[in-house]
Amino acid sequence: MEYCKLGRTGLTVSRLCLGTMTFGFQSDEETAGRIMQRAADAGVTFFDTADVYPLGADLSIVGRTEEIVGAWLKGRRNNFVLATKAVGKMGPSSWDEGASRKHLLDAIDASLHRLGTDYVDLYQLHSDDRETPLDETLEALDIIVRSGRARYIGVSNFLAYRLARALGRSDALRLARFVSVQPRYNLLFRQIERELLPLAQEEGLGVIPYNPLAGGLLTGKHKNDGAPPQGRFSLGAAGQMYQDRYWHEREFSTVAAFQQATQEANVAPVTAAVAWVLANPAVTSAIIGASRPEQLDASLAAADIRLDPAFKAKLDDLSHEYRFGDALR
Repeated sequence: MEYCKLGRTGLTVSRLCLGTMTFGFQSDEETAGRIMQRAADAGVTFFDTADVYPLGADLSIVGRTEEIVGAWLKGRRNNFVLATKAVGKMGPSSWDEGASRKHLLDAIDASLHRLGTDYVDLYQLHSDDRETPLDETLEALDIIVRSGRARYIGVSNFLAYRLARALGRSDALRLARFVSVQPRYNLLFRQIERELLPLAQEEGLGVIPYNPLAGGLLTGKHKNDGAPPQGRFSLGAAGQMYQDRYWHEREFSTVAAFQQATQEANVAPVTAAVAWVLANPAVTSAIIGASRPEQLDASLAAADIRLDPAFKAKLDDLSHEYRFGDALR
């Protein structure tokens, strides 16, 4: 496992980050513990979670993932860099979601309680709340950092112009500054290469991409011959979101070409997909996940390889159209 600094901070993170959104729904606590142990044994020291996890859950079990992660970390918290996120809906009231001062200050305390820790290393906005003034959100995050409840702050699922505006407002108001961005990024979603990644590089932000396997589509195990099977693509509203993202003829055609290319290069598709994400010089750490421990192995292998330049160029070419979103669909 390789390690690097998170953007311009002094914080060292592993080049692979364990995502935990399956814990407590697709993976029970015992299985989740074995997944975390396997990642730790491979040198992964960076764990990412969120208050609304597990994915696909309803309000009755949101927060369960943080509880599972916190229980496993008990007695070894100092060995890991821990990140979580807020903004998603956590209760029935209108103020139980969003990026208001009220919700963020409530949310960080609730997350710390579930995680069984006094602080998180990285506290991230899970999405952009356009209904809350940006300055209010930034001031609340500054309070959280200055109180010691979070060491650093970051964002996820932000458009480049909104992130640039947030950085400018933080500088103008002399508030804690975002140090990282967590975007969706894979061979079937490359739009962030056009504006977000160049911004991150110019501003010295760490980049922690999620979804390197496109919800599992890049594994080649899914076929476009009917309804999605049980799993990521069938988890209620979350499953529908993944279907809307990837369950299209164009994507399946690209996956077929990708599978052929990996076979010719003698590289496992999962390993190739994650290694391709890591090969982008803007990327700090790629988030990998699993619902069973053995599923991690091919992703973990990506930390130990360097893609052959000709093979990488081939993958770049076969996925080039995804740099432009749906414009070419």
